[in-house]
Amino acid sequence: MDEIDGKGAKAPEYELVIITGMSGAGKTVAVQSFEDMGYYCIDNLPPKLLTTFLALMKQSKKRISRIAAVMDMRGGEFFNSLIDALDMLEKEKNVNTKVLFLDADDETLVRRYKETRRQHPLAPGGLPLEGIRKEREMLSELKGRAHYIYNTSKMKPRELRERITEEFSLTKKPKFSINVVSFGYKNGIPIDADLVFDVRFLNNPYYVEELRNKTGLDQEVYDYVYNTKETKILIEKLEDLFDFIIPQYIKEGKPQLVIAFGCTGGQHRSVTLTEYFGKYFKEKYQTEVIHRDIRS
Repeated sequence: MDEIDGKGAKAPEYELVIITGMSGAGKTVAVQSFEDMGYYCIDNLPPKLLTTFLALMKQSKKRISRIAAVMDMRGGEFFNSLIDALDMLEKEKNVNTKVLFLDADDETLVRRYKETRRQHPLAPGGLPLEGIRKEREMLSELKGRAHYIYNTSKMKPRELRERITEEFSLTKKPKFSINVVSFGYKNGIPIDADLVFDVRFLNNPYYVEELRNKTGLDQEVYDYVYNTKETKILIEKLEDLFDFIIPQYIKEGKPQLVIAFGCTGGQHRSVTLTEYFGKYFKEKYQTEVIHRDIRS
């Protein structure tokens, strides 16, 4: 019997995960993780050969029904046709295609290149940072088409494997999840955030001597930020916004949403709002709270 999805339509017969992103961000670990989960894996597949491979896959009579393919800048000029390939795949009703984009901040990528003594594919003989910046610009459109974006800057290989297994395991359907992140603008905006809210206009506990060295995880700081007219109005308006847009994201098939709150240092106001909405979302969705810049 054919599998039927929740809308009464015939579910896709084949699953294709395209693994792409920045060189040095963890694509090797990713493809190994998919291989361990039983996916048929291909490394460095030229996009122009994708349609040919899909035809062979269908001829296999479902012996090959789940594929993970790495497509990156090693493909050279062939890589430019990946966007066209994605447009084509959107018309394939019996192929469920997802794009996993692996990213990391420039400093982390430079460090990884130095540790491995590898040259960046776009800067052979040159500085790694030069190639990284060029690659980031070339991949900007593709990143916008990604269904999943993982920032691996602070991930160990084991943590990346665990996250991929949780999202793509063949034994369970991935659930919609929300990551709520606090950060400090002085350290930069999280590059994997879908929605960013600047809360620097709220009263700053930093200027209260007894609160300065505490964080939004401390009740005194939380109460100081929360119990103001401005904060309560902001929360009310954001709840209305989230209650409207999140079901729309789910409807469009987005499996993950990263919502970031930023203040100056990432210690007080952003932590308070992140804690509040972390609890708010957990009532309905799988939610993870991350305080990126909080002092340990």
